[in-house]
Amino acid sequence: MMTVLPETTLDKKMDKHKSRRRIAREFVLQGIYQWKIAGGTASFIEQQLRESDEFKHVDEKHFSRLLHGVLQDVEGLGTHIQPCLDRPLHELSPVELAILLLSTFELIHHLEIPYRAIINEAIELARTYGGSDGYKYVNGVLDKLAVQLRAVEIEAQRLAKTQA
Repeated sequence: MMTVLPETTLDKKMDKHKSRRRIAREFVLQGIYQWKIAGGTASFIEQQLRESDEFKHVDEKHFSRLLHGVLQDVEGLGTHIQPCLDRPLHELSPVELAILLLSTFELIHHLEIPYRAIINEAIELARTYGGSDGYKYVNGVLDKLAVQLRAVEIEAQRLAKTQA
């Protein structure tokens, strides 16, 4: 039985304005949430998620890379996240944890995606699926992480602004 995120399910009609990558991230969030709540392997969770009628809207390559990458490196990702938290990682809500794992993986492994885009996507996921103020917490944590993980990109943007 597939574990479903609270309040909203991915089986609802997808917003036509969402990119294939945004939809992929929503499915990855669902998969990480399922893993956290019910366990299971990345392959098993992926198989279940692919059964959704809405999966046809997903950037499948990005989805698969994210889901497998995050679930293979939860511990390593956690070591990056923990210093930016005000509580132990295991005390985060499953939704916030899933969003932070997903976003941290993208910050580390997808340098072609601007860090601000990753943070904005995380905020939107947290607004949609998280608690009422969870998006603020996610934003704060990812801002701290970006300074560590994307220092070169942030410095380049700062220099570009001062030279403009």
